[in-house]
Amino acid sequence: MVGYDPGSKGAAPAPEDAALSGSAAGMVTRALISPLDVIKIRFQLQIERVSSRHPEGKYWGLFQASRCILAEEGLPAFWKGHVPAQLLSVCFGAVQFASFEFLTEMTHKSTAYDSQTAGVHFVCGGLAACSATVACQPLDTLRTRFAAQGEPKVYGSLRHAVSTMYRTEGALGFYRGLGPTLVAVFPYAGLQFFFYKVLKNLMGPPPKDSNVGGNLRSLVCGSCAGVISKTMTYPFDLIKKRLQVGGFEEARVHFGQVRKYGGFVDCVSQIAREEGLRGFLKGLSPSLVKAAVSTGFTFFWYEFFLNAIQNLKGSQ
Repeated sequence: MVGYDPGSKGAAPAPEDAALSGSAAGMVTRALISPLDVIKIRFQLQIERVSSRHPEGKYWGLFQASRCILAEEGLPAFWKGHVPAQLLSVCFGAVQFASFEFLTEMTHKSTAYDSQTAGVHFVCGGLAACSATVACQPLDTLRTRFAAQGEPKVYGSLRHAVSTMYRTEGALGFYRGLGPTLVAVFPYAGLQFFFYKVLKNLMGPPPKDSNVGGNLRSLVCGSCAGVISKTMTYPFDLIKKRLQVGGFEEARVHFGQVRKYGGFVDCVSQIAREEGLRGFLKGLSPSLVKAAVSTGFTFFWYEFFLNAIQNLKGSQ
């Protein structure tokens, strides 16, 4: 069960259990969806149109981009930036789920609202994700830089990237794109938890004698929730990625055109003027596939690990 459940027979999960389960879920999910994330970021950062019917840039389709990256950079390229990405996933999962469990329990005990309503899950899910975003934004920026660079590499290692960025851009460089990220992450994460709760309620309770049924429901509901929420908030994710690679233009030259943005408003206006409304949806197809897989597996593994930890404690 995700979120505080006053009707549960057992005790509410301890914060450390929720954090451990969230970090484990993030770690496993990240390893599985990294290739889709790399392709999505390449699409988002491409100025030219991403279209298989009218190819203009380096990448114009999901399978074409996969073949191109594989041929030019090899199989490991699909896991570029995997170390900071894993650190991001572990940190984000721990903070998000621990915060969510805490917020839903506090809401139920301190207010008149029921912690198991979808509306409460929306607000608590959004706030939990914002907390995790502020804590993990430097790792997200590093992950984006690694995934965006081609060959030859600008950053040879995580340590080199951190020292170079700090020297050339200062501490604030690690928080590029934080504004649009927070604007996007609250509704995105909130909608994830909201639709996850709504869909699980619609599907009804799983068979009491079957853990498989419950796990499958978590996977399906999480996948659907991820697709719906990503579609509704995608433009903000694209803008965030464009801002995060500011000052990193030299590594992007051989991918095609590059742009410099003065901030959120300037980024929006330039994209609208040069690329049209379709420009805000570049990379949507791999992003939806990634959202379905990542959100589904995140909820699936979170409930799996949380149940395993609680069962282990109960047997001692």
